[in-house]
Amino acid sequence: MTRFRPCIDLHSGQVKQIVGGTLSEQLSDLRTNYVSKLPSRHFAQLYRDNGLAGAHVIMLGPGNEDAAEEALVAWPGGLQIGGGINERNAQRWIEKGAEKVIVTSYLFPDARFSLDRLKAVLEAIQEGRANLVIDLSCRRHREKWIVAMNKWQTLTDMELSQDSIEMLEPYCSEFLIHAADNEGLQSGIDEELIRKLSQWCTLPVTYAGGGKTLSDLHKVKELSGGKVDLTIGSALDIFGGERVNFKDCVDWNQRQ
Repeated sequence: MTRFRPCIDLHSGQVKQIVGGTLSEQLSDLRTNYVSKLPSRHFAQLYRDNGLAGAHVIMLGPGNEDAAEEALVAWPGGLQIGGGINERNAQRWIEKGAEKVIVTSYLFPDARFSLDRLKAVLEAIQEGRANLVIDLSCRRHREKWIVAMNKWQTLTDMELSQDSIEMLEPYCSEFLIHAADNEGLQSGIDEELIRKLSQWCTLPVTYAGGGKTLSDLHKVKELSGGKVDLTIGSALDIFGGERVNFKDCVDWNQRQ
């Protein structure tokens, strides 16, 4: 059934909530909804204490490894980690305490999908696909969803579709999908994408982007038949939001 999946987004070593489409190499372009005064371990402990399995830690650019490791120490074996993952460091992050590693941009050299790179990452992980999540975060382009990389600024050659999902499923244990055009805006979820993901995916899949009220959990459950999980970020009270109470999300999971 549809669950609430929390996140810890790291930027410049701090826990932040960012408008996803504004991430770029130019700091002046960045729009930030929230910068926490609390360390990453605080949120990891909060998720651990409330049994929120499947939370993801995303390193948005350089300077985040120490904060990521701090979170993993607080909840060893309980968090997924992504951002800069490749075949050279994937197993190292597992050994540092990550439940799973999340791979995205590395699979798209020059914005073109490389099956060889995916296989290399998979071979580097001792437990194989059970510890691998593929991030297919995307942006809308001409009525399609195109996988985006490099902080969601570069469109790749991969369309998010039934065919691409079927091709990738043998290599991972779940998918993470950020709707980058919705991320951080609290403007509503991409209902059509959620419906499609429930049709395309036979593995667990988490959607993030635009969640703004507790009713979005009900909506995702209805749209996906309980097959898609939802991450809510900027709207949460623990991230300075005013629309969603963290405890209500915990209670939702406990009722499922």
